[in-house]
Amino acid sequence: MNRYLSCLVASLVLVGCQPADEPAEPAEPASEVAESALDAVPRAMPELPAGSMQMERYGENVATLASDEFEGRAPGSRGERLTVDFLVREFAELALQPGYGDSFLQPVPMVELTNRHRSSLDIVFDDEAMALAYPDDMIINSRLLGEQEHGVADSDVVFVGYGIVAPEYDWNDYAGLDVEDKTVVILVNDPGFDSGDEAVFNGRAMTYYGRWTYKYEEAARQGAAAAIIVHETEPASYPWEVVINSWSTPEFVLAADNDEPMSVIEGWITVDTAQDLFARAGLDFYQERDRAGAGGFTPVSLGATATASVRNDVREGVSYNVLGLLPGTERPDEVIVYLAHWDHLGRNLAIPGSAGIYNGAIDNASGTAGLIEIANAYQQAGDPERSVLFLAVTLEEYGLLGSAHYVNDPVFPHEKTVAAINMDAMTLAGPMRDVVVVGYGSSELEEILAVAAEAQDRYIEPEPTPEAGFYYRSDHFNFARAGIPALYAKGGVDHREHGREYGEAWALDYRDNRYHKPGDVYDSDWDLTGVIEDFELLYKVGRHIADGDEWPNWYEGNEFRAIRDAQR
Repeated sequence: MNRYLSCLVASLVLVGCQPADEPAEPAEPASEVAESALDAVPRAMPELPAGSMQMERYGENVATLASDEFEGRAPGSRGERLTVDFLVREFAELALQPGYGDSFLQPVPMVELTNRHRSSLDIVFDDEAMALAYPDDMIINSRLLGEQEHGVADSDVVFVGYGIVAPEYDWNDYAGLDVEDKTVVILVNDPGFDSGDEAVFNGRAMTYYGRWTYKYEEAARQGAAAAIIVHETEPASYPWEVVINSWSTPEFVLAADNDEPMSVIEGWITVDTAQDLFARAGLDFYQERDRAGAGGFTPVSLGATATASVRNDVREGVSYNVLGLLPGTERPDEVIVYLAHWDHLGRNLAIPGSAGIYNGAIDNASGTAGLIEIANAYQQAGDPERSVLFLAVTLEEYGLLGSAHYVNDPVFPHEKTVAAINMDAMTLAGPMRDVVVVGYGSSELEEILAVAAEAQDRYIEPEPTPEAGFYYRSDHFNFARAGIPALYAKGGVDHREHGREYGEAWALDYRDNRYHKPGDVYDSDWDLTGVIEDFELLYKVGRHIADGDEWPNWYEGNEFRAIRDAQR
């Protein structure tokens, strides 16, 4: 799961407070929450070949991928070589065809930036100064290439609210402001989060304008020399510790992206630091935050300058997506894509032994091993009418870069890609009644999912915290913004035997002790029956589409519908 995804399963603890022995009321079926043009979904889903998904084999594969030997599966590392070799071997043994020409490997040209020096972030007022220190107050990086020092000196500091330019919402935080060579301070999330008003952006549900990636992109387009986001745990949906853990490892960029504008310095400061900064400027941080969300915001100078510098070691290289193809018998030029990211955070070389390894068992050995189980089910069931591509992508933890590269250089054109099904940080707490859909109400794929779930005596429901913006934080998003209907769904917290309290406790343990930490290791005591049930569900959704001629679409009003309609 990508570097700031404080995993969906952790957020599920915010689902209602019903007693553990009473199942939650199912959400309205997707077909009732949005108008559908999809043909009636047959009640009989495809049959799963007996023994095609094996819990023991799945557990062994998760344990292998998350072993110390694989060293956290960092792109460009020895761990990548072991991971890629493992996946190629498994795909070949399943008799999948190479998915990228005559190879299982799609090269992903990348540049690795490893921080060798970061200064303090010095904020200087007329009569006083603040020296913000890593990691207690701030973290700064630079994605500019070259091993020389990159930095800003005596750069005027300006608060630009949420740092959003969104014409469709009649919103421009940079209106009338020249930030060339300035340092901009930006709020996390978007204005709808604090207002809770559905008329303000999407209310509590985050839009893409709330993503940290967008804020840096927009700041760079505006010419800012440095872009600093204020971290707050609730609107960010992850604690400060996640920021530090994620940004302290090497940065990666796609080699082809180097001509895009970037600010010299990108970073974060804690909310406590922001309060101090604003107070020294004679302002109240929370009053300014409220003003920024009220509309008609006017940026304000903080009456200070910023100085900071970063030096990186630069290493150009190539990482790899792994592609296994099952050609269709009737319409081989049309494809369903199953995807999961194989990469994780690698290891902290400053910590000796296994203590510094980010094994990434749940995130995302769990989804990667699922590709093998689903591929095995397809093989045993016989060739589908449409092609099926099993895609293990790299560099998800570093900005969804591997899936972005595939979408930019696809094996099948976008207009021939029927659907994408993503598996990321699966729920390994046992069998769940609920199936949580990230971005619920987006596409007709949910109708097929609902029927398949009903056959398992399960129900689908929306993600409980759309304000966290999970839809924009995993690899399906790159397919979605290319117009391809994409589904991201997995088990929730309503445990069949132990109820919600048990599932919520598991989710909290993951969030507090495992997510993006060395504690995300394989546990032989995990009950894997539930995740196998999830893979059976996703197999049936994909197989239904692969053996049919339907083209599930986005619902009317979805932001990606126009792109798909133009393709079709």
